[in-house]
Amino acid sequence: MYNSSLDISLSKIKSIADTVNIEKESDFINIRIKLPYLGRNIEMKTVAQGEYVEKMMKNDIVFSTGASGTGKTFLSVAYAINLLSKGEVERIVITRPVVEAGESLGYLPGDFKEKISPYMRPIYDSLYSCLSPDTILKYTEENKIEVAPLAYMRGRTLSRAFIILDEAQNTTIAQMKMFLSRIGEKSKAVITGDTTQIDLPKNVESGLSHSINILQNIEGIDFHCFTKRDVIRHHLVSKILDAYDNDNRD
Repeated sequence: MYNSSLDISLSKIKSIADTVNIEKESDFINIRIKLPYLGRNIEMKTVAQGEYVEKMMKNDIVFSTGASGTGKTFLSVAYAINLLSKGEVERIVITRPVVEAGESLGYLPGDFKEKISPYMRPIYDSLYSCLSPDTILKYTEENKIEVAPLAYMRGRTLSRAFIILDEAQNTTIAQMKMFLSRIGEKSKAVITGDTTQIDLPKNVESGLSHSINILQNIEGIDFHCFTKRDVIRHHLVSKILDAYDNDNRD
């Protein structure tokens, strides 16, 4: 059980991480992400979540993979908001590929913003969990928070920003290369995705899988993998995922 006397803020964990390796599970589970805008902290539900936050603190680029519901996107958004509140970054940029970007998207009603809204909704769900609606609106108008399709990243250089690429399993190799080359000075990037849920055509290799294979030995880039044990949705979700994984029928 969590002991309030052991509360470890991000700044304290960061100073520890700079001098020693965090190895005890209690160190990870007691990490808290402070959200000053809402006057509360985000607590870790699993050890793996604490390990993930620690990797984001220590590295400029982190790739995070695992099933939906493990906190990949939510924790990266919460950490980004923490850094924004402290002035360590000037803006947050959150993007994801719009897989159905062709004819099927054109059949949806409304203008382009309305067409892509369903694809970006999960990102806003994370934002609304960490910020009030008024703050989100204010920061969006001030360009401190930007949510946009991946195609909008082309040709840009994002400095002093926290950049999150969500649903990265649905990027092509070219799209992933383009995204990674957008990262400017004093920026951090988190790339999240589930390599078991790739919606690309069968003959197209996932940019996420490819980048995990070729970027392993670069200092400053780290990788984190959540398992089904880290799913924090309804207690039956992990059992449902196990059942699908164990289904051997043709």
